[in-house]
Amino acid sequence: MYPHHREREQPIFSARAHVFQIDPTTKRNWIPASKHAVSVSFFYDANRNVYRIISVGGTKAIINCTVTPSMTFTKTSQKFGQWADSRANTVYGLGFATEQQLHQFSEKFKEVKDAARLAREKSQDKELANTALTIAAPQFSQSPPVMCVNGPEDKLFRSQSADITLSSEKERIKKMLSEGSICEMNLEAELFTLQDSNSKLVAALHEANANVEQWKKQLAAYQEETERLRDQVADLEAHGGHGPSDLLKDELTQSLEELEALLKAKDEEIHILQSKKAEYHEMEHDRDEAIHRLQEMEMRNSDLERRIQNTEQNLSNSLEDRDRTDNEIQRAVEILDIKIFDLNDLRQSLVKLIDK
Repeated sequence: MYPHHREREQPIFSARAHVFQIDPTTKRNWIPASKHAVSVSFFYDANRNVYRIISVGGTKAIINCTVTPSMTFTKTSQKFGQWADSRANTVYGLGFATEQQLHQFSEKFKEVKDAARLAREKSQDKELANTALTIAAPQFSQSPPVMCVNGPEDKLFRSQSADITLSSEKERIKKMLSEGSICEMNLEAELFTLQDSNSKLVAALHEANANVEQWKKQLAAYQEETERLRDQVADLEAHGGHGPSDLLKDELTQSLEELEALLKAKDEEIHILQSKKAEYHEMEHDRDEAIHRLQEMEMRNSDLERRIQNTEQNLSNSLEDRDRTDNEIQRAVEILDIKIFDLNDLRQSLVKLIDK
């Protein structure tokens, strides 16, 4: 993503965890930033003396945080910890698989924070020393010292302005990625639910269709049995049989009633299955709409990714320009320092000549 910075940054520690970000609206709920555990790494930039926490999920950076002495990593449970990033205006949360991994990450966070504090103190001491040397320089030639003082200030001003611009661009990119990813995750979840309901309904319909065929066969068999029994009853009535034939008639009548009740129950079940078919068509319509919305979201995400790539290219070009400017300023500062030393030698030589 940032080739020039990644070349001079060295990884010093890495762990796998589930990454979360605080909900910007409620400031209470956690929003998953990754679908599964990802690598969360500490990097050290020796040139700028800066420590960063970086985590990449897929093709996007979900954590890009510069460690400052004011940051604090807090353990909120046995396997979960969090810290606030004021520059990104968010709170990051990490969920680890074991308590030991959480402890290791917490200790490394303290280490890096102390190292960042020492680096800042050394930088401040160096600036004070440079200021003292500038004040103690000879006063007979004002131009070189002024240029020497303004050189680092100009460099610092340009670096700060460039950092502010880059931070705003990064915030905009993070916001775009977050909105697209959240919408895509919601649509995927909705589509998954519809597909799951659809598969269950299809299985139920297949089973119902198989049962309907079986019930139709049973119904035909019952109808044949009913017709046979009716014929027997008619024969018995025609012959005018008495005694055991009356008992047989009662049994046949009872069997007919039972068969008619069973046929009625089967008809009701067939009506219920037909109503379920209507629900199945509605589910298919909802699924088609969800697929269409998902396709639109994928097109929108593709457009966002293309815009992000262009923005990243512009950022990379800005970083290259800033590095070139820093190098030019550094060379100018070195030349001015050499000139100052030469003037100092010349002053000492003139003082010796005057003393003679």
